[in-house]
Amino acid sequence: MTDNQQPILDKEVASVDELPLANLKRWQWWFLVSLNIIFLVVGQAAAVLLGRFYYDKGGNSKWMATVVQTAAFPVLFIPLFLFRSTKDTSTSTNPPSILFLLLIYFSLGSLIALDNWMYSTGLLYLSASTYSLICASQLAFNSVFSYFINSQKFTILISNSVVILSLSSALLAVNDDSERPPGVSKSKYFIGFISSLGASALYSLLLSLMQLTFQKVLKRETFSVVLEMQIYTSLVATIVSVIALFGSGEWKSLPQEMASFGTGRVSYVLTLVGTAVAWQTCSVGVVGLIFIVSSLFSNAISTVSLAVTPLAALVVFHDKMNGVKIIALLLAIWGFVTYLYQNYIDESKAQRRRNTTAEPRDERSLC
Repeated sequence: MTDNQQPILDKEVASVDELPLANLKRWQWWFLVSLNIIFLVVGQAAAVLLGRFYYDKGGNSKWMATVVQTAAFPVLFIPLFLFRSTKDTSTSTNPPSILFLLLIYFSLGSLIALDNWMYSTGLLYLSASTYSLICASQLAFNSVFSYFINSQKFTILISNSVVILSLSSALLAVNDDSERPPGVSKSKYFIGFISSLGASALYSLLLSLMQLTFQKVLKRETFSVVLEMQIYTSLVATIVSVIALFGSGEWKSLPQEMASFGTGRVSYVLTLVGTAVAWQTCSVGVVGLIFIVSSLFSNAISTVSLAVTPLAALVVFHDKMNGVKIIALLLAIWGFVTYLYQNYIDESKAQRRRNTTAEPRDERSLC
């Protein structure tokens, strides 16, 4: 969070009655943050590993791999109904029209479907560890888009993070010895690299556009509103992906794909279901961190999987961690740490501002 990207608990539109989180003790707040971090990191790592497992065992449909990334969105109705806001915190006297909202959800949902397809293409042609390290570049893209779209300030630490993460991805791009899945040529490896890099850029753009929608259109960012954004855009993305699955003709190969799956039909179904659930577990963590902290912090934490997934892939798929990958991993961690430290500095400043503004109110309450 930067000075102008404060956590939701610090927003003027929120009152203590409207946001129960404001009444939580510090350890309780950190417990919720930690829990959502676990959901995000574990969910994302599991989804990537299951996606790679799907391809390794005979799966070949990029659009099926795209569909499962959002198909389990109904799971999000559970927290929506359990934690729906009791008050409308909108300060807008002119709420957006239903037609305008539908246009926004359709546009964002369609972009999400395209983004997921690019991720699926990247994972098809790359090992799980290489894919994860390339996806870490989303933090650099996020900083750039946030600067132009959300007016985020560029500090020395943020600039350092962008440069380091860019170098990490560049190392993998020029590494001729990168491990490739069986049957993947150098040209397909390049396609996978470009697809993963493009997907990371598009994902970061989507986060900035969603943040802009909350600020300029919805003019509120309650837990319910964030969840509704996730649900409706996922619904559109799922519909678009299913249409593309049938339109591309890939659906015709699914029965044969299931029959010839390396570990059996049941494993095929469980792999797809598990992937869908893992992605939605990740989504719960993303939404939780957006609500509790900010979308920028949520995106930063998602890069933690760059350290988790390659190590998990080393154990599960025996991916090789050559010297270039190790250097890229260390650079990516360095970039993440500097980005996270900038968040810590900004949070400390925000906390001091909250304490400063709280003191006059406390004095008036004693009168």
